[in-house]
Amino acid sequence: MRKILPPFYYKIFFLLTFLLLFISCDEPVLPKPKAYLSLEYPKKEYKKLEVLRPYSFDVLKSTTIIDEKNNWLKITYPNLKASIDITYRPVENNLIELLTEAEKLVFKHAVKAEQIVPKDFINPKKKVFGSIYEITGNAASHLQFHVTDSTNNFIKGSLYFYVKPNYDSILPAVEYIKKDVLKLVETLEWKPI
Repeated sequence: MRKILPPFYYKIFFLLTFLLLFISCDEPVLPKPKAYLSLEYPKKEYKKLEVLRPYSFDVLKSTTIIDEKNNWLKITYPNLKASIDITYRPVENNLIELLTEAEKLVFKHAVKAEQIVPKDFINPKKKVFGSIYEITGNAASHLQFHVTDSTNNFIKGSLYFYVKPNYDSILPAVEYIKKDVLKLVETLEWKPI
């Protein structure tokens, strides 16, 4: 059989419930404002490439240069988990083959890319001719470029992030590194070894 509590207990229960609700609601509940990603990157300071190569250009001081065989380089951005991989090939009457190969590597990303935007670069004074490709979407590489003097030297570069491709998330880092790629191409000089 159920036991019925005296009315006194009900009054205490309701009074305590009312007091708890009254005490706990001292601040009004407001919706949270939209949050925006705030990323701060180090100020850009450049230095000349210190590794002996048939080319020279300015690199960001905060990057790490990894010397690789065949005059190749890896410019790493440790804080961004990214690198620019530079491959060098001498031109030996095979310029069309090198250009075709470079463009094939760019357009391999067309499967995942939303858009591939080429920008040509020409500096006849320094004999630097090339193209920079911006690749939007969830592709493996978001910037690629190739540069040549059209007679002796050919460089290909690709930007890679060591994370799963998510273009929206890494777009600020891509924009940050794109300025370094432009600086690299603008300051590129060919030199004999």
